[in-house]
Amino acid sequence: MAPDRPSDAIPPALRPRYEAVSRLADTVCREHLNDAYAELAQEMAAELCLREPSLLKRGRPESLACGIVYTLGKVNFLFDRSQTPHLSSGELCGLFGVSPATGSSKARLILDQLDSFQFDPRWCLPGMLETNPLAWIVEINGVPVDARWLPLEVQEELARLGVIPYAPEPDTGEDPG
Repeated sequence: MAPDRPSDAIPPALRPRYEAVSRLADTVCREHLNDAYAELAQEMAAELCLREPSLLKRGRPESLACGIVYTLGKVNFLFDRSQTPHLSSGELCGLFGVSPATGSSKARLILDQLDSFQFDPRWCLPGMLETNPLAWIVEINGVPVDARWLPLEVQEELARLGVIPYAPEPDTGEDPG
């Protein structure tokens, strides 16, 4: 049986490292960002435990936790003043007690290991998925198509397969008010 969450599959030898890093990231996210960042940070820490070589095997937990949240910040434009929540990279690194150079270099390693990028749908905050064009682009016969324009049945199948985040609720024709 497959694990329900990535954290269920963490190798026992890495569990203490995962818990230390995850706890630090969780605290900073819940106190200074939001629950969605905290949940994604836990998922990213678990995913990093499953990669070989795992970046969580070495380094200070504070540096690793900062790198994870920094990575999520890059993906979700945390450092853009027009976004809510917002922190500068220096402020974020300060919350973990690491230098901005350390936070940035750990984030670069994580982005590379996860083959991630800004607006990566895998690490996008739920509230940003609706406006994230990358979350909805699918390729049909070699042509990129916005899945939101496809028939509902196709969207439902794509969502079931995990290709798009979700399918819209079917329109029942009833007045919601």
